[in-house]
Amino acid sequence: MFNLEIFDLKLNTEIIGRNFVYTEEIDSTNSFLLNKSNKFNTDGTVLLAEKQNKGHGRKDRVWYSNKEQNLTFSILITNKKFLKDKFNLLNFAASLSVALAIENLYQLKTELKWPNDVLVNGKKIAGILLESISQGSKIEKLVIGIGLNVNQVMFQGNFNIPPTSIKFELNEPVDRERLLAELLNTFEELLEKVEHSPSDIMKDWKSRCWLIGEKISIIENEKVKYGIFDDLDDDGFLLLKNKGKIEKIHFGDVSLA
Repeated sequence: MFNLEIFDLKLNTEIIGRNFVYTEEIDSTNSFLLNKSNKFNTDGTVLLAEKQNKGHGRKDRVWYSNKEQNLTFSILITNKKFLKDKFNLLNFAASLSVALAIENLYQLKTELKWPNDVLVNGKKIAGILLESISQGSKIEKLVIGIGLNVNQVMFQGNFNIPPTSIKFELNEPVDRERLLAELLNTFEELLEKVEHSPSDIMKDWKSRCWLIGEKISIIENEKVKYGIFDDLDDDGFLLLKNKGKIEKIHFGDVSLA
């Protein structure tokens, strides 16, 4: 069982996670916070679920998570200054927050895989999914869904990237309350950088992305493209170099060619 008192003692934020909702079971934390009929519209609201019946990642891939072993949660963003033109950077701030929290608490070396995966020793330890609802051309609210493998050590199913967890890597159980508080504390600090020095976010993110400079294949809308992972632009889009030409890639599944 998640200990709310321990978590609250470790949380040092002003906004992120101050409105904290805990539930044993839900369809999807992202879907719930985006639903217009619910009462949760406070910026920085965090919804943590021990079990998601319809938890998913990109392309509606199912995210499996054993109950009371991991961290599966969503962060609600309603602050307009992030929704207008900085929302794409929130994806990088979120994955960087996961990486930094793991590094700071457990001294595990992390890698970041474009656009939304966190790896340890070449295995996936966390995934990020941003979803939003809009009114016309304006984003009304956005949620950042994070699935982080903490104490689960056995995984069933077929995976593009083999999964791992912090406990598996350390060979000892992990305090989920401390980890979540550290992650949210870090995320709020990085939000300041998103607003005032976004280039620092991209610099720190790219320093953990070993695929930059490598020959890659990328699947985009069922089409496969090949080239050099040249760089990321200021908005976080992948720049693919092929025969001297640069193509901007907005989304896709990347792997070594």
